[in-house]
Amino acid sequence: MYRYIKYTGDRIFSLLGIIVLLPLFLVVTIAVAADSRGPVVFTQDRLGMGGKPFKMLKFRTMVRTDIPFDIEHPVISEDSAALTRVGRFIRRTKIDELLQLFNVLKGDMSLVGPRPLKADYLSVYEDWERRKFDVRPGMSGLAQVSGNGHLSSQERSYYDVKYADGCSMWLDVKILFKTIGVVFAGEEKFLKHVPDEELGAMRESADDGSDKDECNSASDCASNDANSSASENISSSANNNTSDGAGDGAD
Repeated sequence: MYRYIKYTGDRIFSLLGIIVLLPLFLVVTIAVAADSRGPVVFTQDRLGMGGKPFKMLKFRTMVRTDIPFDIEHPVISEDSAALTRVGRFIRRTKIDELLQLFNVLKGDMSLVGPRPLKADYLSVYEDWERRKFDVRPGMSGLAQVSGNGHLSSQERSYYDVKYADGCSMWLDVKILFKTIGVVFAGEEKFLKHVPDEELGAMRESADDGSDKDECNSASDCASNDANSSASENISSSANNNTSDGAGDGAD
């Protein structure tokens, strides 16, 4: 039941957010354009629910976007020379992500959910990690308020799958409020590593075929065939993709 409420709420609040933030979008647009050459908006293929690719929007934050993507080290340092002056600020405050309200309004994303990652990850994902595709990706998620860039790839997957298996209104509200804390205090203040035994239990639950939360009913979940098809459709182009900083891989 909550998945229907969540989807409707996402569309309503994203529209309201866009209207309220239009003046900020205008200011950031002017600042990005004045700070460096290049497009104001950066788009990139990301994987959504069911592994379906979509174009995710961001304000451009880097001088150059030809930095090779590294799955093991996806987060660009805040002092990277590739960041523009404006880009460094809007990345730190997450303002660069606010354009994704348009992705939420379109239905590709949710306000809260696992962050949408590049197709490069499909080649290294274990089966249990693909359960993140059972729900719409979000602007912020459980991994983002648990350390994000300070977590390993599998730790982020753990939090993504934990959310997909047990999403609820209370959890969404909690994540939204913690996201505000992350913006002001930084990701490291909220760092919570995942013990090896919990990662092992997550893998075992996948092998056992444990029941999922109501949020992930059969009508809302993607089949393995859908994930495989999506992977085949975009894997050839994904390998040639570059990011607006490798940090966009993990956000």
